Amino acid sequence: MPDLLLLAHRIPYPPDKGDKIRAWHLLEHLARRYRVHLGAFVDDPEDWRHCDKMRSVCASTFFVGLNPRLGKLRSLTGLLTGEPLTLPYYRHAGMQAWVDAHLRAGVDRVVAYSSAMARFVMPARQSRRVMDFVDIDSDKWRQYATTKAWPLSWLYRREGARLLAWEREVAAAFDASLFVSAAEAADFRRLAPESAARVGYYNNGVDADYFSPDRDYANPYPAGVDAIAFTGAMDYWPNMDAVEWYAREVLPGLRASRPRLLFAIVGSRPGPRVRALANLPGVLVTGRVEDIRPWLAHARVVVAPLRIARGIQNKVLEGMAMARTLVATPQALEGIPARVGEEVRRAADAAELACETLAALDGPDLGPAARARVLLDFSWDSALARVDRLLEA
Repeated sequence: MPDLLLLAHRIPYPPDKGDKIRAWHLLEHLARRYRVHLGAFVDDPEDWRHCDKMRSVCASTFFVGLNPRLGKLRSLTGLLTGEPLTLPYYRHAGMQAWVDAHLRAGVDRVVAYSSAMARFVMPARQSRRVMDFVDIDSDKWRQYATTKAWPLSWLYRREGARLLAWEREVAAAFDASLFVSAAEAADFRRLAPESAARVGYYNNGVDADYFSPDRDYANPYPAGVDAIAFTGAMDYWPNMDAVEWYAREVLPGLRASRPRLLFAIVGSRPGPRVRALANLPGVLVTGRVEDIRPWLAHARVVVAPLRIARGIQNKVLEGMAMARTLVATPQALEGIPARVGEEVRRAADAAELACETLAALDGPDLGPAARARVLLDFSWDSALARVDRLLEA
């Protein structure tokens, strides 16, 4: 098998959050066709125990521990150099030396996962290079800026502008650049018209066999409640914003007439602001759970009230695959061609979220139609075939 270098900003295992789910399926797919040499950062001490799993899949690996606090301090050097702060956050001489050694040894196919990893292979013009941006990260920073007061608003706007310049530089240098949806790719073509011909996408998929509603899951909820579930990594700011908005602005009105309602926030690493939501009536904060499927299977409704989002949301696909009636904002439904009112429910503000949640509780079950949509449009194998074609072009 030919050799391939895969660089990821986070170890792609366990596949328990959006970017790691996509990265894991990408790695698993590539490993069937190539001898994969994986270089990745490890930013969660818990993830070191999964390195042997990665070694069993890859021809070679190189892992670098990343302390987020020190990374943030290191990123501030970007204010002096003019770089986006994202780049010095992931600067590492050892990673660069490991990458260079593989390139000198003749590895001529490269996949970089997230824009920060492109820096390690920018000079490698002899290789076939594919960039998986996933989302337009620069636009997330631009969105963050609109929600913060100065000086963070200034810092986030700066990061959005500098990171977009870097994304354009990478797209111009690489043979192909991929995003998570057709809509995300179209947005980037408008932002980087000079590279439009080499910009494409592959959809996230979902393991519909694993996320099956047909298994018998033990009910994790307290007896006598009607559960509304949100799933996601709770150290990710858009998720934190979403659950706080729903818990404070939507849930109290619902519970005035439905006191049995319980809003379950299911996800790892909740920070102080999320943990504080558990003090509100009808809110449960679980922290990390071994298996999110029972929490989805026994929820009356699954919600995705994201106000800041880019690309396809795995939490949405998983809820649909579990045949739950889903209530989501337009941002959370980006890139998912589901029929509103037939396969999912959509709500743009707090009042609509309350209305659509009640409709989901009392109205027809949209779950079977939602699962059928996932089975039709979100297969990992068919999506990742696009990567194969680009690497062998």
